[in-house]
Amino acid sequence: MENIALIESFSEFKDDKFIDRVTLMAILEDVFRNALKKKYGSDDNFDIIINPDKGDMEIWRNRTVVEDGEVEDENSEIALSEARKIEPDFEVGEEVSEEVKLFQLGRRAILALRQNLISKIHEHDNTNLYKQFKDLIGDIYTAEVHHVRPKMVVLMDDDGNEIVLPKEKQIPNDYFKKGENVRGVIESVELKGNKPQIIMSRTAPEFLEKLFEQEIPEVFDGLISVKKVVRIPGEKAKVAVDSYDDRIDPVGACVGMKGSRIHGIVRELGNENIDVINYTSNIQLYITRALSPAKVSSVKINEETKRAEVFLKVEEVSKAIGRGGHNIKLASMLTGYELDVIREGIVEEEDVELREFSDEIEAWVIEEFEKIGLDTARSVLNQDVVDLVRRTDLEEETILEVVRILKDELDN
Repeated sequence: MENIALIESFSEFKDDKFIDRVTLMAILEDVFRNALKKKYGSDDNFDIIINPDKGDMEIWRNRTVVEDGEVEDENSEIALSEARKIEPDFEVGEEVSEEVKLFQLGRRAILALRQNLISKIHEHDNTNLYKQFKDLIGDIYTAEVHHVRPKMVVLMDDDGNEIVLPKEKQIPNDYFKKGENVRGVIESVELKGNKPQIIMSRTAPEFLEKLFEQEIPEVFDGLISVKKVVRIPGEKAKVAVDSYDDRIDPVGACVGMKGSRIHGIVRELGNENIDVINYTSNIQLYITRALSPAKVSSVKINEETKRAEVFLKVEEVSKAIGRGGHNIKLASMLTGYELDVIREGIVEEEDVELREFSDEIEAWVIEEFEKIGLDTARSVLNQDVVDLVRRTDLEEETILEVVRILKDELDN
C-alpha cells in the first residue's frame, strides 16, 4: 500500500493541472525510470507496471542467478546464495524478479522524484498549451481582465490561462477595468523559456475581419467574402468585400439598414470609422472606390512602378486625402498602389526647376521631393501639404517653409 500512498502524494495536485490520470501515470513511469538509471546505472532490467484505475504502480528488478563470487554486475546479476534467500529452489541461470519498494530509493531520491514529476507535468501542460493556442492564431478569443499594467493588460481565460494584450496591440482609446471581458485575436504564441506567452491583438486587420464573420451572417456562411482589410486602429478602416451571388449586395448586407449591422463592430473598435467597398479586379475602378467618399474624375496607372495618378476636382481633394491623410493612406494600402493626387483645372504657368532654389533650400530636402517625382516649383505647389508629409520623410514645418519660398519666387 505504500506505493499507492506515495503516488497519491505525488499526484495530489493533478486536478489543478488539467491532466488525466493515464497521462499522469505515463509521466510517472518516465520519472521513475530516470530515478532507476541514477541509482542502478540502467533501467533495462526493470519492469514498471502501471495501474491507472487504482493509481498504483509496481517496480520489479530482474536479475540472473550466477555462482557465488562470480557477480560482475550487481544490477543485472545475483549470487546463488542471495537468490535462495528469496526462493530456496533457484538454480544458476534462472531469472529472479524482486519487487523494489519506493522507500528503497532513499528519501533524497523521493524528493527529487517529486520535483522531477512536477517539472514534467509543467512541461506537458506547456506543450499542450502551446499547441492549443498555435491552432487558435488568427481566431477571436475572449478573456477577462486580470491585471492592468502600464505596458500591457494581463487577461485570464476560463481555464486559467494567462493571455497578454500589449499596449501597442490595444486600440488607442481602449480602457480596461479588472473583471471585464475583452475580445481580440490570438496573434502569436511565443515560448519564453519553457512557458508559452500568448499574445492577443485588437489592432490587427484580422480582428476586424473576424468581427465581420461573427456579426454578419452572410460572411459567416461564405455568401460574402472579405477580400482585404486595412486599418489605422481607432481612426479608420477600409474593408473590400465581394459576393459570388449577383443577387446579394455585399456592401449593403455588411452595413445593414441605417448601419445597423456594422454598428456593433464600430462600437467594439472604439468608434473606428469603417468604409465598406465593393471589390473589383478592375484596378482603376478599385482605386476609385477605395478613395470614397471623394469622387474621382479619372485614374492613370503605371503598372511597372505600382503608382497611380488620381485626377480630382479641387473641391474633392481634401475628401480623397482625408483627416490626417488617413483616407488616401488606407486606399493605397488596400489597392497596393502609391497614389498621387492631381488637381484638375489648374492652368499651367511658367515653372522653375527645384534645383534653382539650392541657395535657399537644402539639397537633401530637394532630393526628398525628387524621389517622389516632384522636380519643379509648381509640381510641389500643386500637391497637398498633408499628402507631401505622408509621401516624404519631411516634417510639415519644412514643407511649409519650402512652399513659402516657392510662392514668393513665382509671385514676383
